[in-house]
Amino acid sequence: VDNCYGEFTEKYEPCDVGADICAGSLIKNPGGGICPTGGYVTGREDLVEKVAQRITAPGLGSHVGPTLGFNRTIAQGLFMAPHVVSECLKGAVFASRMFEMAGVKTSPSSDSVRGDIVQTVIFEDEAKLVNFCGKIQACSPVDSFVTPEPWDMPGYEDKVVMAAGAFTQGATTELSCDGPIKPPYIAYMQGGLVSEQCRLAVMLALS
Repeated sequence: VDNCYGEFTEKYEPCDVGADICAGSLIKNPGGGICPTGGYVTGREDLVEKVAQRITAPGLGSHVGPTLGFNRTIAQGLFMAPHVVSECLKGAVFASRMFEMAGVKTSPSSDSVRGDIVQTVIFEDEAKLVNFCGKIQACSPVDSFVTPEPWDMPGYEDKVVMAAGAFTQGATTELSCDGPIKPPYIAYMQGGLVSEQCRLAVMLALS
C-alpha cells in the first residue's frame, strides 16, 4: 500500500487491517513537517528485508543505509506527526465547510470521515482556481510574494497551477495546493502545519 497522505488520519494503519507491506514519504505525514527528506517501509519482516536488499545491497539489507545525519530530525518529526496531521485535518474540514457555505462543491464534504489529508475544491472556473492557489501562496511562510501561474509541467497533459511556499520542497504537511487547468477546475489542497494558516488562506480566498 502507498500510504502517502494517509498516515495518522485513522485509528488503524493499512498493516493493522491486512496489508502485507506499506510505504510512504517522510516529507509527508510521518515526518511531522520537520524531517527534510526520506521514506519508510513497514509491514511483514520478510518483505521489508527484501526491500532493504534492493535499496542497499544483497547481503547487507537493513544493516546499512544512509541517514545523512537526520536521525534526530526523523525521530522528532515522527513524534510530532500525529499532532501535525490533526492540524492538517482541521484545516481541511474548515476549508470544506467554508466553501460549502459559499456554494462551492468540495470532496470530501465537511462531515465526511477522512482517510487522508487531501481536500478538493471544485471551482468550475479557471480564474477562481488560480485565485485560490494565489491566496494559499500569499499565506505561506516562504515565497509569499510569488504569484502562481499555470504552466506546462512535465508529466501532465494539461497546464498546472501550483502553490507551495514550504520550508521543505515537496512537503505536503506544509500547506500547498495545485490543480490542472481543465474542467471542472479542481484544486487539491493539503497540509498545514498549523490550522490557523489554512483558515487564513481560505478566508482570504473567499473575501
